[in-house]
Amino acid sequence: MIIAGLLLKANEVRIVILAGERASHSLVAPKVTKFSLLKNPTQTDVVTFIEQVNTHIASNGVNKIVLNRRSTTGQGAGGAGTFLMEGAMLASCSVEIDFIHPATLRASDKKHSELKSCRPKTVDLGKAYDLAFECLS
Repeated sequence: MIIAGLLLKANEVRIVILAGERASHSLVAPKVTKFSLLKNPTQTDVVTFIEQVNTHIASNGVNKIVLNRRSTTGQGAGGAGTFLMEGAMLASCSVEIDFIHPATLRASDKKHSELKSCRPKTVDLGKAYDLAFECLS
């Protein structure tokens, strides 16, 4: 199964795609992938953003998308940009979408850190990797 971890942060989405199983997996598209949406997008901007994401997902044969669960209140609450991107993806992506809470990622990181050999070094890509890793069987 090919899983895409999408980290929604501000007006950007970082994508890491993994294939395989937890014990034996690899990066499908090792090149850094980031798509942005303007802070005050028009309908055309949102359509273009979704087309970019869908094209990337389809070209890599992704079976499932995993998004970070947005906080709705408090200091780490997701802003308007993440809310807009999440809604647009839920409405228009053709593959299954799951949500993972940050606390689940932290627990999994402690439990399975030795299996995460190809985790990117940058923080945002590392979080996107963790999202994808969480749904590997």
